[in-house]
Amino acid sequence: MSIAENITLFNKQLEGTSARLIAVSKTKPNEDLLQAYESGQRAFGENKVQELVAKAEALPKDIEWHMIGHLQRNKVKYIAPFVSLIHGVDSERLLKEIDKQAAKNERIINCLLQVHIAEEDTKFGFDEAELMAFLNSEVFDQLSHIKVIGLMGMATNTDNMEQVRKEFSSLKKLSERIKNEIEKSNLEMKELSMGMTSDYKIACEEGSTMIRVGSAIFGARNYPV
Repeated sequence: MSIAENITLFNKQLEGTSARLIAVSKTKPNEDLLQAYESGQRAFGENKVQELVAKAEALPKDIEWHMIGHLQRNKVKYIAPFVSLIHGVDSERLLKEIDKQAAKNERIINCLLQVHIAEEDTKFGFDEAELMAFLNSEVFDQLSHIKVIGLMGMATNTDNMEQVRKEFSSLKKLSERIKNEIEKSNLEMKELSMGMTSDYKIACEEGSTMIRVGSAIFGARNYPV
């Protein structure tokens, strides 16, 4: 199937859910992104800053760019002028840097806080206790050029779909808890980024608002030899 057909298929599968498709275009050439764009896709996810900047310069300006990979603080300045949403904010120090660079660009950058829900040590993110403490802190109150609009999580890489469901469910419950307990001007819990090619159906059932799908749309990733 073509890229356009794959996007149509996914959007059809998302009908009746609260989720929308973020097309993960990392390692893919601009020609592939343009095929997706011409089929109506506007939200694209990249995980490398250099690649994201190059694509944003070359491709149509109404594309909504999502930074979905682990972001280093010293690279925030390169995407601060244009990025639509940063999915994987996994530390207080990173959020402070995003706020600083957003202020320099006279804009407010939307962010998702990444929560460690998996049983693997390789995943980044806050745990529930430190996240609640941070959101209730004066430090968070002072961040006036970011807006936390939700949470992001990655489930354990496992064939046990019940475990995956439990992890997604826990993230949804945490999102609801924050919504009910904390009211801040720079906080609006409306997005839940969870679910990828292998587990997006469960993520949708558990309340995801954004699924991050790459290989099922564009085919296998193109890594340099």
